[in-house]
Amino acid sequence: MARYFLGLISGTSVDGVDAALCDFGEHSCRIVAAKTFAYPPAIERRIQALIRAGEARLAEIGALDVAVGRFFADCALALIQSSRLDPEDIEAIGHHGQTIWHEPNPPEPFSWQLGDPNSVAAITGIDTVADLRRLDMAAGGQGAPIVPAFHAWAFGSDETPRVVLNIGGIANLTQLAPGRDVLGFDCGPGNTLLDGWTRARLGTPFDEGGRWAASGRPDQSLLEALLDEPYFSHPAPKSTGRELFNETWLKQKLGTIEREIADADVAATLMELTARTIVDAIAALKVGDAQVIVCGGGAKNGALIARIAALAGREPVTTAELGIDPDWVEAAAMAWLARARLALVAGNVPTVTAAREARVLGGLYSGRGA
Repeated sequence: MARYFLGLISGTSVDGVDAALCDFGEHSCRIVAAKTFAYPPAIERRIQALIRAGEARLAEIGALDVAVGRFFADCALALIQSSRLDPEDIEAIGHHGQTIWHEPNPPEPFSWQLGDPNSVAAITGIDTVADLRRLDMAAGGQGAPIVPAFHAWAFGSDETPRVVLNIGGIANLTQLAPGRDVLGFDCGPGNTLLDGWTRARLGTPFDEGGRWAASGRPDQSLLEALLDEPYFSHPAPKSTGRELFNETWLKQKLGTIEREIADADVAATLMELTARTIVDAIAALKVGDAQVIVCGGGAKNGALIARIAALAGREPVTTAELGIDPDWVEAAAMAWLARARLALVAGNVPTVTAAREARVLGGLYSGRGA
C-alpha cells in the first residue's frame, strides 16, 4: 500500500524545483529524500522573462505551462528513482507549480501558477493535487501565505509560543501561540531584491551567506526610501510578491537618491530592509519572547540571521531543531496539502488569509488509469 507523499514547489526566486518525499505520522514528518532540481536554462529564461514583463502571448503561456509541468514531473520521477522506490509507492503528489503572478486585491483577485498538473499526473502515473490557492481566494481569502496550516500541524506546541519565519524570495510569518488563533502574512521581500541585485552586479545567482552585503554599510537615506512603502504598514491579512518588490521598484527608490551609492552598500541596505521588516512584523504579532524558528533559503544567510537576532534581541533557531530541514519545509508542506486533500481536511487558515471559511484545497488529477 502506498504510504509516501511527494511535494513539489518552485518559489518566487525561480531558482529551481524543490522536491521532498515525505512519510507522515500523526504529527510528524520524516523527509525520506529531497533535492532541488535547477531549471533547464531555456525554461528559466522564459519564466523570468514572463514574470518581468508581466505579459506574454497566449501561445507562449500555454506552451510554457506544459514545459514547466513536464519538468516538474521529471523531477518527481528522478527523486522517486533515486530513492529506490516506484511510482506505486507514492500516494499522491502535492504540486504547487511556479507562480507567475499573484494579485490578491479586488475586484478580481487571482493567483496564477504554471506547471500543467495534467502533465504531471500523466507522466508520473501518480494522483496529483494542484491549484492550491484559488479556492481560498474564491472564498474571499488572499490565497497566501499557503503554509501556515502545515506550520501549525508540524511545529505547533501547547506550551511554547513560536513564530515560524520562512525566508524565501518573499518572507512570511506564522504565529503559533497556545490559546490564540493561528496568524500569518507576508512581511515583504526576503531574498528576492538582494538576489536580483547580486545577479545584476556580480553575475552570481545570490549572495552566499550574505558576505557581500556584510562587506557594505547600509545607506540610511536609501533605507528610509525603501521603508516608505505602504505595504509595510498595511494591516494583515496581506500577501505580496515580485509584482511589487522587483527590479523596477528598487530602481525607482534608487532614483530618489541624488548621489551614487556603492554597490556593496546597496546590498547591505537591501539586507537591512529584509531584517527590519521581518523584526517589525514579529513585533506586531505581540507574542512576547516567542521562539523564532527559521526555514527557507534565507536560513543559510548567516549575516541576515545575525542581523535579525540583533534587532529582535533573541537568537532564532531553524526548523531542523523540530525535525525538518529548513530547505525542505515548503516542499513538505505541499506534500502535506496533498495528504489533506485526499483526507478531505482543510488546507487553508481563515485567520491567516481572511477566507470566509476553511476549505479543502486543490484539484485532484488522476494519474492512474480507470
